[in-house]
Amino acid sequence: MTVKEMALDVVENQPEDVSWEEIMRELTFERMVERGLADSQADRVIPHSAMAQRIAQWHS
Repeated sequence: MTVKEMALDVVENQPEDVSWEEIMRELTFERMVERGLADSQADRVIPHSAMAQRIAQWHS
């Protein structure tokens, strides 16, 4: 499926009274999910424990 086809699918699955903002939010969300899945498949992930440590450092 091409990027254009995926974008059209997202738009076509929205209700008729959808706003531009909601369409943009859905397209952005779809892209974020795709990137996250690609990162996971390429083993570009951070273990939960390591991320918890990083977050704890932000709060100190």
